[in-house]
Amino acid sequence: MAAYVVFIKDETLDQDELATYAEKAGQARGDHPITPLAFYGALETLEGPEAEGVVVLEFPDAEAAKGWYFSPAYQEAKAHRLKGAKYRVLLVNGVE
Repeated sequence: MAAYVVFIKDETLDQDELATYAEKAGQARGDHPITPLAFYGALETLEGPEAEGVVVLEFPDAEAAKGWYFSPAYQEAKAHRLKGAKYRVLLVNGVE
């Protein structure tokens, strides 16, 4: 069953670090089966705290998502994301 990684950007801390993250995260895609469904498009908060941005990535299953997220290349990129902004990152399984 499909799985989704959802990034919720709550607050930008360092735009230069985010630029480095964007470059390295793009390179970390490699051969991982990622389908972007939403990528910092217009958003409207209906409940809860406001968010600066949201990304939704689809993977064939949770194992594929974890394979990408825990890959050395993404972990290197992630270090810059953590310096660049406050995020929440969720992994959620789809329905059959």
